[in-house]
Amino acid sequence: MRRREFLTLAGGATAFGVLAARAQQSGLRKIGYLTPESGETGAALLGAFKRGLNQSGYTEGQNVSIEYRSADGRFDQLPALAGGLVRENVDVIVTIAGTITALAAKGATSRIPIVFVTGDDPVKAGLVASLNRPGGNLTGVNVIAGSLDAKRLEVLHQMIPSATLIGVFHNPNNPNAEPELKVTQAGAQKLGVQLLVKDASTPGDVEDGFSDVLKHNAGGLLVSPDPFLNSRVDQLVSLTAKHHLPAIYGYREFTAAGGLMSYGTNALEARRQAAIYAARILNGEKPAELPVIQSTKVELVINLKTAKTLGITFPLPLLGRADEVIE
Repeated sequence: MRRREFLTLAGGATAFGVLAARAQQSGLRKIGYLTPESGETGAALLGAFKRGLNQSGYTEGQNVSIEYRSADGRFDQLPALAGGLVRENVDVIVTIAGTITALAAKGATSRIPIVFVTGDDPVKAGLVASLNRPGGNLTGVNVIAGSLDAKRLEVLHQMIPSATLIGVFHNPNNPNAEPELKVTQAGAQKLGVQLLVKDASTPGDVEDGFSDVLKHNAGGLLVSPDPFLNSRVDQLVSLTAKHHLPAIYGYREFTAAGGLMSYGTNALEARRQAAIYAARILNGEKPAELPVIQSTKVELVINLKTAKTLGITFPLPLLGRADEVIE
């Protein structure tokens, strides 16, 4: 097992990043990093954030310190964690993995600048007044993430057109889960396939969900993007490999770890962009005057080695559409 970069804090919250020692160093600017993510996926995305800081002239431990707070998939913990960052008097708060995280930070402070990464419309969500002129103490990166599960289902169906039943893992604790599921179900009707929806918010749920998917002879599996499910890369990829079940995921990190394919936004690039905005704010710019970055690129990544192990062949049209092929 690879080393986890997450250290458990009192009260069940998680602080991650081995370099995030609690000892404060005088004279350093402070960034608060708030996320519901945990595990090795969260650590990999954190690496992209640090690279963005480095590119902007900031290095942790030298001229900036980072206060890490992770809810470990428990969304109800986010407001308290955001309040803790405010009490730490950080210079800027960066919120990761959705509107619910950004709203927790917004509810905690109207004074400290906030840089968010979200897949929802930040104007409709009440985060900013407009994309070009955010207006308040928030700005950030808006990625296409919500409602992509219907497209993932379509891609999976192209891969295994004979499958009439597809398993779907989603986390019912995620506020976006139900509306996104409705869109996916509508897509399933158009494709003429049935969905076996399994709630998954704990490692045990994942094991039980797999057992049920196998019992019903589902032809494939769709893993909906979610901070908890994103933290279970090794478990999910291992189970799909063990049971020879074709699966599609929301992020490249799954495919790189041995998953069959993924379709979604580049999460690493979104974190890097958020870091650049955080650095600009540390340098004196105001979030109200920094336009929300619109990240619209969606990537299809496939793993030919995994396909060979599963004994399946990617259709040429699908192979030709791939943005990245792992061999």
